[in-house]
Amino acid sequence: MDLRTLLIVCPLVFLAGFVDSVAGGGGIISLPAYLMAGIPAHLAAGTNKVVNGSGTLISAVQYFRRGKVRLRPAAAAALGALAGSAAGAQLASMISEAALQTIMLCALPCVAVFLVLKKDFGRDGDAPAAPMDPRRKTAVSAAIGLGVGCYDGLVGPGTGTFMIVCFTAFLSMDLLTASGCSKAANLASNLAAAVVWIAHGDVLWSLAPAAMACSILGNHLGARYAIRGGSKRVRSMMFVVLGLLFCKLLGDLLPGIG
Repeated sequence: MDLRTLLIVCPLVFLAGFVDSVAGGGGIISLPAYLMAGIPAHLAAGTNKVVNGSGTLISAVQYFRRGKVRLRPAAAAALGALAGSAAGAQLASMISEAALQTIMLCALPCVAVFLVLKKDFGRDGDAPAAPMDPRRKTAVSAAIGLGVGCYDGLVGPGTGTFMIVCFTAFLSMDLLTASGCSKAANLASNLAAAVVWIAHGDVLWSLAPAAMACSILGNHLGARYAIRGGSKRVRSMMFVVLGLLFCKLLGDLLPGIG
């Protein structure tokens, strides 16, 4: 731990918290920040989970206080995400990560094009969708958590963003409410993962308090930014996250291709 480490990690963790609280995908920024500072991969991953968990808690509370979290879908998705993440971790040894990344590289532009063409997707003030049976809604929420959680266990980056898209597409939520529900679901999986990393001693506690303060501040400001601007701001930030994720996946694949 030195001043150089703080100067690299803290600003990027703040930015990651801001982005994540709006549209998910903050891990695309925060995890590389620890690695750039020269922190070993296992300590970077553990510290990242603990720090992100604290920021996500603040963000989830902000959305909840503004009535942008539907508790039943969020809780069902959280339980599904816990199971899905465990299953994804098991599948990781059976499926080539390069193959999965290639599929994602093809899928991401499609998601971006869809958002461009369907300008009313998840917009505030849309006409309410046809009522859905509560049990079916809970089942769909759990399925979203299971599927996206499986992706989280396999690859990880952009999990919150994909959960927002699924909540909007399958449960007819506006993007702002979908973002709030995704934060509540992500909080459960982040806390579970953080407990595991702490138990294994893979957290750099000398850096964690400063990074947590930056993450909390970033998440707090990001949530306020999203809530005040509505779904339009969430939508705009989603394009940023999709672009960052595309660049990351492409960068991971290029060395293997070469």
